[in-house]
Amino acid sequence: MKKRLITGAIFAAVAGGLALPAAAQTELQFGHVYTAGEPYHQWALWAAEEIADRTDGRYTIQVFSDSQLGTEAQLAEGLTLGTVDMAYLGALFASRSYGPIAIVEAPYMLRDFDHWQAYFDSDLFEEHREGFTDATGHEILAPTYYGARHVTANRPIETPEDMQGLRIRVPDAPLYTLFPRTMGASPTPIAFAEVYLALQQGVVDAQENPLPTIQAQRFYEVQDYISLTGHIRNSLLTVVSGGVWDGLSEEDREIFREVFEEAAVNASQEIVESEQRLVDTFREMEGTEIVEVDVTPFMEAMQEALTGPDATWSEEEFERMQALGQ
Repeated sequence: MKKRLITGAIFAAVAGGLALPAAAQTELQFGHVYTAGEPYHQWALWAAEEIADRTDGRYTIQVFSDSQLGTEAQLAEGLTLGTVDMAYLGALFASRSYGPIAIVEAPYMLRDFDHWQAYFDSDLFEEHREGFTDATGHEILAPTYYGARHVTANRPIETPEDMQGLRIRVPDAPLYTLFPRTMGASPTPIAFAEVYLALQQGVVDAQENPLPTIQAQRFYEVQDYISLTGHIRNSLLTVVSGGVWDGLSEEDREIFREVFEEAAVNASQEIVESEQRLVDTFREMEGTEIVEVDVTPFMEAMQEALTGPDATWSEEEFERMQALGQ
């Protein structure tokens, strides 16, 4: 595990030549794939400072942005291998180890942000959190709202038929392909750090991400249209490896959970506010056109698939999810 035990030695010239041991400090590595300017990173940095302060320096955290510790799939693997101590994982990446948790990121599963919040406040999520821990040994500390995903392309997307044959970049997680496949597009997994170049060079025709990510990654520079499909509402899960979690005292576990829950709430609020103002920002931007989309035909096209063979959750879980927040 890339975790360093830093010890200082204070040698006293005392009778018998005994030395007094200094307190140990454990340094943890936190990796994610997002840029240093995004709220997720800024609040992770805040959390790192808080952890050091509230544990009296027993734990320090180095936060690595921009895929420095690997792609999201590599980070997930690193948590198990012990090469990464903490990471932001999307729910769909987490679902590779525990399928039911993918329900929160299924296309058109959620109605709005309030529905998203209702899930993470529910018994259903607590069951999924426990199921993920049982399957992996890792602990989910907090969920952060990542935003509603929209399609960008060099042509407007107003109906499902407009997506026919569209080569669209999606993250490398199976359920991300469900929406474009259902609409007749050609989903192409590409690592997050390589998306801008892939769009610029025409490797793919389109991509889909929330508005704050479209802005942060400057995808609008290589795409003419932002079509407000809102097909998935993403979540980032702050995950700590089982090896680290098992080594924490109950007191330190409570500190970690409190700090990262606070960071997640604040980052989520920033994303919600950013989504609200970015529509107008993009409308005013030369060379970029916002396309208002009637999502009803897209939702109708997706309904059968939400309980079909691609679903990694039960029909009972689907019904419970739909009942939340009503």
